Amino acid sequence: MSKSVPFKEESPTNATQSPPINATLLNRCLTLLAVKLIKRTRKRNGSVLFLSRTLCVKIRSATNLSEASTLQFVAKHTSLPVPRVYCAFVSHGRAYIVMQRIQGEYVGDGWRKRSEESKARLLHQLGTMVQEMRRIPCPEGTGVARVDGGPVYDPRMPGAVTRVGPFRTIQAFHSYLRRGVDAHPNHIAEIGRLIAQHDTLQTALVFTHGDLSSLNILASGDDIVGIVDWETAGWYPAYWEYTTAWHVNPQNEFWRDEVDKFLQPMPEELAMEKIRRKYFGDIA
Repeated sequence: MSKSVPFKEESPTNATQSPPINATLLNRCLTLLAVKLIKRTRKRNGSVLFLSRTLCVKIRSATNLSEASTLQFVAKHTSLPVPRVYCAFVSHGRAYIVMQRIQGEYVGDGWRKRSEESKARLLHQLGTMVQEMRRIPCPEGTGVARVDGGPVYDPRMPGAVTRVGPFRTIQAFHSYLRRGVDAHPNHIAEIGRLIAQHDTLQTALVFTHGDLSSLNILASGDDIVGIVDWETAGWYPAYWEYTTAWHVNPQNEFWRDEVDKFLQPMPEELAMEKIRRKYFGDIA
């Protein structure tokens, strides 16, 4: 069988949109004015524009404010160091999230120069934070979804140009990940094994960041002071945090060697995801 397989995508359900936050007329006007005045001269980091030493705004070509809702959710239910959200709104097809700018450096900067003791302290802190996230109770009746019950987003999932789902069950999510391909006696052995694993896997839904890259973790000395970029977060199967952290981008290859030190290793699920990515890819 070739790697090209049919794809029948599950239609997204109608989902709750995250509401604006402190989106007064004054806050909206001040934000838009500040962006207009300084966007060409002030430092940016991807979609984040730094307004001052303590303030930044994330600007996305989207109309979903789910990341702002997620940040508030994490702040309410955990002690994790996440940016405080000051306001969030949509204007002319763009989402604006004004939030705290956490002072720190990417944990991966100078990683190889750190002592083993320094690395161990940082990874231990990170592991403790992940365990705190996983202790948040999943609401009854929740499927694979954002914290607001809406669709999930991850650019590494097949077809995830925008948002997909939510999915009522983990099995429905797995079906989407393999582009709707069902069991068939003519499948090659690896695909047959993948589908069998997907259909029989016993796993809980846990709150998941979904992109615990060294590029999303801020440190000051030997202390983790911030975890950022929560746009991929939501309720996912328990293995998802591990497999997404392990499949790093080319700028982050060294981080793969550290993942087992702050997340519970899940070799069977990782092997399953490697097969899924081999035949069904990350990006359509």
